[in-house]
Amino acid sequence: MDLTRLEINRRTALLTSAAIAANVINPMRAFAQDTPRKGGVFNVHYGAEQRQLNPSLQASTGVYIIGGKIQENLVDLDADGKPVGVLAESWEATPDGKTVAFKLRKGITWHDGKPFTSDDVAFTAMNMWKKILNYGSTLQLFLTAVDTPDPQTAIFRYERPMPLNLLLRALPDLGYVSAKHLYENGDIRQNPTNLAPVGTGPFKFVKYERGQYIIADRNPDYWRANAPYLDRIVWKVITDRAAAAAQMEAGELHYSPFSGLTISDMARLGKDKRFIVSTKGNEGNARTNTIEFNFRRKELADIRVRRAIAHAINVPFFIDNFLGDFAKLGTGPIPSTSTDFYPGADTPQYPYDKAKTVALLNEAGYKPGAGGTRFSLRLLPAPWGEDISLWSTFVQQSLQEVGIPVEIVRNDGGGFLKQVYDEHAFDLATGWHQYRNDPAVSTTVWYRSGQPKGAPWTNQWGWEDKTVDKTIDDAATEVDPVKRKALYAEFVKEVNTELPVWMPIEQIFVTVITAKARNHSNTPRWGSTSWHDLWLSA
Repeated sequence: MDLTRLEINRRTALLTSAAIAANVINPMRAFAQDTPRKGGVFNVHYGAEQRQLNPSLQASTGVYIIGGKIQENLVDLDADGKPVGVLAESWEATPDGKTVAFKLRKGITWHDGKPFTSDDVAFTAMNMWKKILNYGSTLQLFLTAVDTPDPQTAIFRYERPMPLNLLLRALPDLGYVSAKHLYENGDIRQNPTNLAPVGTGPFKFVKYERGQYIIADRNPDYWRANAPYLDRIVWKVITDRAAAAAQMEAGELHYSPFSGLTISDMARLGKDKRFIVSTKGNEGNARTNTIEFNFRRKELADIRVRRAIAHAINVPFFIDNFLGDFAKLGTGPIPSTSTDFYPGADTPQYPYDKAKTVALLNEAGYKPGAGGTRFSLRLLPAPWGEDISLWSTFVQQSLQEVGIPVEIVRNDGGGFLKQVYDEHAFDLATGWHQYRNDPAVSTTVWYRSGQPKGAPWTNQWGWEDKTVDKTIDDAATEVDPVKRKALYAEFVKEVNTELPVWMPIEQIFVTVITAKARNHSNTPRWGSTSWHDLWLSA
């Protein structure tokens, strides 16, 4: 295999990942806190634009990094990863799990001055979370109504039990609230507010110049005392990672989230006292690399072909030579970081075996033709990180060796999402699956049939399995934690057998941030949170 065609060489990858790992192991620099200072502009690297900014409609770090500062969720995670109220002050569930009541904070207003009430929560839950939100549609599948007996009470009613721990784990990502009065008339998906969001959060939307920047200013009427500290946040759209690193070094950027820079640049900046390079603050967003199969291609609808593709790729070699210390061999959709639900590696796996690949392809009827070609495929890589680009090229080279030429088609973030999840104009896609504390939050939606067309990071493969659907639904409504874990072990066995999506690599995000930042990386999903307490030292 001609490894020189990849975008980073083996020696650089190993040296730089080790250098970053050394810094991550001892990320003490500048985590100490001083007396908060008001003022300042915080400049953020925004590497891949989304087609909207409303986290009630699209669960994505690319949306949270902006929308999560403007809109707020009912519940978030504290420094220890435990649920803490934001728009909700408290909650209570009935013993049968079919009713969950939230008490909401009083005196909160939307950025346009209208009062925030339980009507907003009910409208968002029933019309956005349940019908549109890519992960919410499965989570809230059995939600039948949200009662609003008074402006500060929202009572969620379920047809089947909703485990309270599941709901509270989900709401940090899937519990952002939108203003009913701005969405109740017209097409929610096409509402202009989606690109000029109005929220209750610490920062108010100011301007969006596509391809250039997004600006939000301090909300002077924010409900938390003395917050926020920053005057302004500017998200700068920079798709070139090298250019972003250069702006970090020049002081024009303060923060690059979610492994947005190249491995070599992260290593270099990690040695510079002006920056912190760390995985801290990303614990709630473990990720796996994916290969997604479009079953509308008859070749890929054949399970023998999907298994052949998996066996054709030497994943340990790729990890060892191109990702190093920040990756490990994955065993399925539930990563080993999930202490509550990880079922272990004793499930169907697909180790590198070129002979088995050839045998499976021949058995499926796809024998080499002219020039040794069996059939060709079109692969769309997500533009989120360098590792996805590297992985796509490695897949391309691996399949070429077994007679499957692969054309790589690169898009910006919006183009990728539209072509893969809406238009289904792909054969293979590569990207990230992000695991968010519980399989029912952001994992099972990759497999559960019946997802709304166009919902990103959901089952848009043209694949349906009633047995898997039942296992997913049973696990999501099981209140006994021991039984839930067993059901998810069965789920992993089922989907690893059928392989509609392959998740063979586990990773964790890396943050690059200025050492002047304070109160950063202090929760497990910090990049997605409101930053109400973030400030810059002089």
